[in-house]
Amino acid sequence: MASLSIHALYRYPVKGLSPEPVASAELEASGYFPGDRLYAIENGPSGFDPVAVRHQPKTKYLMLMRDEALARLRTRYEDATATLHVEAEGETVAAKLDTPEGRAALEDLMRRFVPEALRGAPRVLEAPPHYRFTDSKIGFVSLINLASVRAIEDFVGAPVDPLRFRGNLLVDGLEPWAELGLSGAVLEAPSGLRLKLTQRTQRCAATNVDPTSGIRDLDIPWTLDARLGHRDCGIYAEVIAGGAIQAGDALRVVA
Repeated sequence: MASLSIHALYRYPVKGLSPEPVASAELEASGYFPGDRLYAIENGPSGFDPVAVRHQPKTKYLMLMRDEALARLRTRYEDATATLHVEAEGETVAAKLDTPEGRAALEDLMRRFVPEALRGAPRVLEAPPHYRFTDSKIGFVSLINLASVRAIEDFVGAPVDPLRFRGNLLVDGLEPWAELGLSGAVLEAPSGLRLKLTQRTQRCAATNVDPTSGIRDLDIPWTLDARLGHRDCGIYAEVIAGGAIQAGDALRVVA
């Protein structure tokens, strides 16, 4: 098998909002990608209980699959202060998400920015320890094969930004769609980090939204179905041994 390498790393501190590139990350065994999906914005009552937490479908939250206008927001999260900085088409908000006032500021912005999307009062939710607002119950870390993205570009006859797929690790060195056959394999980074690939990622209509313009300009799930008979691109992974990872790292298959 060709050697895999890490092209780039991304996190999504607030579900449905913009990505943040990171130079490196320290992953813990059985943990999530650091700083990823820490918050979600509830779209009307969701039943989410931070004390007795259980996975909720993404339809309970504001999300790109349905609310493409979110892609026009530019966000940056400061870990040290739990502050989300949002640029919203001429408006700037700094919301300290560990305070009621900060959460209310982000909720008020959603009322102004996507009023037609709201099914009830928007409410900022914070993930309790050992939980994140991922789409999948086993979505600890997500990998996107850039060769598969390039194959999709050939299918649709247009450029396809890999950020449409909202993955944590963008990897190079595989053949197109090779990631889909690696379920159960274990990848090891130079630091000793080990990732067990667990489940193919089925794509939804969020991938149809250009992550810069917020325009729904492609139909990627339908195209995949028509060309390949499935809607999968990318794969989830579980961290089975902790360690650091950074852009440029090689990943080797060890099991």
